[in-house]
Amino acid sequence: MDEPARQRPRDEHGARRAPTTPGAESTDAARQESLSQLLGGWRGSVDATLPPVAFVAGWLLAERSVIWGAGAAVAVSIVLAGYRLARGSRPRGVLLGLLGVAVAATIAVRTGRAADFFLVQLATNAASALAWMVSIAVRWPLLGVVVGTALRQRGAWRRDPALLWAYGVASWVWVGQYVVRVSVFGVLYAANEVIALTVARVALTWPLVAACVAVSAWVLRRSLPREHPGFRHPQ
Repeated sequence: MDEPARQRPRDEHGARRAPTTPGAESTDAARQESLSQLLGGWRGSVDATLPPVAFVAGWLLAERSVIWGAGAAVAVSIVLAGYRLARGSRPRGVLLGLLGVAVAATIAVRTGRAADFFLVQLATNAASALAWMVSIAVRWPLLGVVVGTALRQRGAWRRDPALLWAYGVASWVWVGQYVVRVSVFGVLYAANEVIALTVARVALTWPLVAACVAVSAWVLRRSLPREHPGFRHPQ
């Protein structure tokens, strides 16, 4: 027998929701988990912050030896890569992270300047800010690409003018995130503040990403018309 209409939950616009099918909740949870991972989960943030911390720790303990600092960073990165692979993480992402640390360590060793370990991070954040701005300009906002992919919408979000506009507006929050990082890292890099760069790297990773996810979600909802069913339901 069908569930009584008066007992069915309502959506945000007051309409009756259709009865859920078995497994629907688990599917939604899986999609939300994928979205969280794509937008920057805490595991990825730990992997991104531990090698720089190891670099500075090795650098300080070895009386500011860049070689020892680089060795410590690469060693920690290898351990993390092995752990993630054993836990079933995607090899491509793990290897790219390891490659990034190796490149940063190589640059620092070749120049002999500890602050140069953070040069790759500075460059990638500047490139990311540019990429997000270009994506908005060409009407392929990256926030829509990421969320649409996580929700398996296959481009349906781009055929919804209101949703396309909202993704473009909300994507500016992510541009701001990268601009903040570039500004802070740039000033500290120019001043050769190695320890401060490490502190900023930790502070501006997961906490900033978490704030960015929350703010961009709020902006996305506010940018949609009141009658729109939400980003999960392109029209």
